[in-house]
Amino acid sequence: MEQEKPPPSATVRQQAGQCLYKEEGLLRPPRRTNAVVWCFAIFCSICSLLLILASVITLIVFLAVKPEHPSFDIANASLNSIYIDSLSLLNGELFILANFTNPTQRIDVGFEYLNIELLFHGTLIAARAIKPFEQRSGGSRLQTIQMVSSEVPLPPMVLLELQRQVRNNRIQYEIRGNFKTRAGLGLSQITYWVNRQCLVELTSPPNGVLVGRSCRTN
Repeated sequence: MEQEKPPPSATVRQQAGQCLYKEEGLLRPPRRTNAVVWCFAIFCSICSLLLILASVITLIVFLAVKPEHPSFDIANASLNSIYIDSLSLLNGELFILANFTNPTQRIDVGFEYLNIELLFHGTLIAARAIKPFEQRSGGSRLQTIQMVSSEVPLPPMVLLELQRQVRNNRIQYEIRGNFKTRAGLGLSQITYWVNRQCLVELTSPPNGVLVGRSCRTN
């Protein structure tokens, strides 16, 4: 006598039903993409196209205008004092008339960070920060800058060289100008650093005057 087979379990019946559902082509239709997702994708695409367009316009303006680096030069200088105290520390005062120029036409330039350093034989003896300012296209700006050396220690050989130059009435200084500039091009801005080095020669104080200078961009 044959034994009756036990009825299929609920899990087996469910799997069989799913197979039948698929074989008869009764698959569920795919879910539609949310409208919010479509709007976000379109918005991102438009922003990407605008960014690419702005970059292309900036490049075209840059090639058309050909902006030049702003320059820093020494128009004049006066050496008022050099004093070496009993501890062989340098004290002195130098006034320089700095000329900041924006040679590029049709583009204004902003000087955001300016630092002027005074050196003697590679030794830093004074430094001065200048407030930021805007320079119109093709224009220049003259500014008087006071460089003060206060109790600056010098190496023995450098100190002897300074004393020798004072006696010979010809003192040579190095002036470094480091500044960060910002130029607007179309919808974007370009920021870059400019480093200028000027070698100046003055007569001895108290009425030291400028007798020679040369500047270059590093």
